[in-house]
Order: sequence, then structure tokens, then C-alpha cells
Amino acid sequence: MDKRSVILVFFILALIVIGMFTYAYLKQKEIKQELAAPAEDSEIIIPYPEITRIDAKHYFIDGQHTFAGEILMPTPCDLLTADTIVMESFPEQVQLEFFVINNSETCAQITTAQRFLITATASADAKISASFMNRNVQLNLTPALEGEVPDDFELFIKG
Repeated sequence: MDKRSVILVFFILALIVIGMFTYAYLKQKEIKQELAAPAEDSEIIIPYPEITRIDAKHYFIDGQHTFAGEILMPTPCDLLTADTIVMESFPEQVQLEFFVINNSETCAQITTAQRFLITATASADAKISASFMNRNVQLNLTPALEGEVPDDFELFIKG
């Protein structure tokens, strides 16, 4: 092979290598833009954004905390469920967790109060917090008056 042929082959190979790197770079840039685009368009939907505070009456009798109250729900089809988690620390931490179950496809938009009655066993110094649909909300506790018992609170359960 003469000198011109060798130079021509190296030149063609160099162009192919440069073309491959340029193509890979452009594809990588295109993929990054495609991944970033849905994040800008997608919107995080927070269920029940109007519920930021929960009011409840707090009873403490014989080492048992009882919380009674109601939450205004946008429809009568929204069923409120509640649970407690007691975290072992000193003082204990009590987390009230509220969730909504709604299996209906259509429902009248009538604001309806959903009542709850929750109990937890913890010390009198326990720190109490609440979450609604896995997001922290403000908990407004009203201490029960002398002589009041949780049985005085009427709990309406749909049937």
C-alpha cells in the first residue's frame, strides 16, 4: 500500500469514530431531555388538600389516651379510618394516622362530618402528633373537662 492509501484509511476511520461519539452524545442529550420533560408536566396531587388541621377532644384516664372528634369530608362517600402508632421512647410518641376509603365512582358533593374515636396506651407525658393521608397535619387537642368520659362522645358509624 502506498502512503496515500494508508492516510485515506486512517482518515476514514477517524471520521467514523468521531461520528460514533457525536451520535452517542446527541442520543444521551435527547434521552435526558425526555426524562426531564415529564417531571415538569406532572403535578403532584395531594388528596384532600383542605384538611390541614384536626380538632379532637383528649381524654386521659388510667394510662389510656382517648381522642374523639370529627373531620369534615367533601362527600358522604368518604369513609374515615384511624389508627395509632405508639413509638417506644421517653416520653413516648403517639402518632394518630387518618386515612380515607372511597370506592365510589360518583358521589354527591355534600360536606359531611366523619367522626372518630381512637385509643392509645402511653404515659401522661407522651408527645402526640397526627398525619392525614401520609402527610403531617396540625393536631388541635382540647382537654376533656372534669368528669367527662369518652362514652359521652357519640360515634356515628355508617351501616
